[in-house]
Amino acid sequence: MCGRYALNISGEDLALEFAAGVPNTAFTASNWNISPTTPIPFIAADNQAGDARQIHMARWGLIPSWAKDATRQSNAINARVESIAEKPTFKSAFRSRRCLIPATGYYEWATELGQYKPKQPFYISNADKSSIAIAGIYEEWINPQTSLPITTAAIITREVAGILKPVHHRMPVILPKSLWSSWLSNKTLSGDEISDYLKMIDLENPDTGLTFWPVSDEVNNARNSGSQLAAQIPLPSSGTLF
Repeated sequence: MCGRYALNISGEDLALEFAAGVPNTAFTASNWNISPTTPIPFIAADNQAGDARQIHMARWGLIPSWAKDATRQSNAINARVESIAEKPTFKSAFRSRRCLIPATGYYEWATELGQYKPKQPFYISNADKSSIAIAGIYEEWINPQTSLPITTAAIITREVAGILKPVHHRMPVILPKSLWSSWLSNKTLSGDEISDYLKMIDLENPDTGLTFWPVSDEVNNARNSGSQLAAQIPLPSSGTLF
């Protein structure tokens, strides 16, 4: 699962990196510990401009359009690729509202099955320091009490592979630039297109370009948000990598 990530970039630089329209409201994302329910930027095709990309904002934690109560649905921060096309919470968004969720890096905590001390946090990022483009989905939910729309989003996850296997059994689906346009297409998927898109994001080497290192457990507290959270620390003596 992916439950925390970092994003440190201006809206203008984000638009430049993802060839997307600059958001109406200027912003600089500088949060090294983004947690569920936090407002996050995402990139999607602009329905009014074909497949042109636009930066939008959403609350992290997808609420399906049919939900009566946001409280019960707000924990849908991750959507498993293995079930995204069938699960009621996610299938409509997968077919029609796909997006990219940019990140500077993300955090994962070692599991009992890995080779590191359980619950040791690691920071994972692109070795070249470019942004990570995480495959996501988004939805618009109408609050029945206020009649106001709320845009929410979820990160798509998959089984881990490659260098990240010793840390955790899941990882976000990270898309290379060559797949961005296809993934963001305004096309509503049906029939064989659903399986075609699932195959498209089932990358053979999903860890390409990634690097990782241990970080302080200061990241465990969602109120902490400084860049020091992603700083490498010596691995505790029970670890085996560094």
